[in-house]
Amino acid sequence: MVSRVLPVFGSRRAVHVVERNFEVYKSQWMMLISGFFEPLFYLLSIGIGLNHLVGNLNVGGHVISYATFVAPGMLATSMMNGAVIDTIMNVFFRLKITHSYESLLATPLEVTDVALGEIGWATGRAAIYAASFIACMVLLGDTSSWWVVLCWPAALLTGIAFAGVGLASCTYIRNWQDFDLVTLVQLPIFLFSATFFPITLYPRWLGAIVQLSPLYQSAALMRGFALGAFAPIMLVRAAYLVAFGLAGLTIAARRLARILTP
Repeated sequence: MVSRVLPVFGSRRAVHVVERNFEVYKSQWMMLISGFFEPLFYLLSIGIGLNHLVGNLNVGGHVISYATFVAPGMLATSMMNGAVIDTIMNVFFRLKITHSYESLLATPLEVTDVALGEIGWATGRAAIYAASFIACMVLLGDTSSWWVVLCWPAALLTGIAFAGVGLASCTYIRNWQDFDLVTLVQLPIFLFSATFFPITLYPRWLGAIVQLSPLYQSAALMRGFALGAFAPIMLVRAAYLVAFGLAGLTIAARRLARILTP
């Protein structure tokens, strides 16, 4: 029996899971480096094409270019996609195909250490990719304030939120066909979280639903930092992302304990 089914925050043993993943992925360095090109391609395509077609937008009293509006949303989306890949697809492979976790649990590691370690690994990769994305935003002029540097910790919160929920979701996936359900949920979140246009364009009822999306909360938080437009609601957005991640981590730890322990 596992002595704990709830995450013990700050468990040092979880670091060993991160180290294990690093040792595995460092031989696949091309896969890691490819993540640095994604933000550049995103921002260049928007800046060269859509930015000139759409023109300027009025967001919260700030007149900004379309590229400046979309860039924080694309950063949030990039964090979501990376966390989903790491904690759903990659974890499923280790959980159901290679059965790597059985080997890990033969050591002093516990199920909660595995859950924390996987979320830590996903968040660490998010931190690296977020730094490169923000650098591209600054170099391409897709931000109007140097407070954009605060998008980096906001990106970490986004990684934690989606990594927690992703890991919890992975424990319910039965086979490869179930990944279609992941796409079915992920795609509308991407399209309808005010990533490409202001939430004020939605009908009021739909806007209220959209605000429940963690991707919307993340994009709105980062957009505020990128514009240097601070408001008390930003603290609520940050707390929402933290709560989302902690809820996912708690569910994931309990589910993994049921799956991995006899």
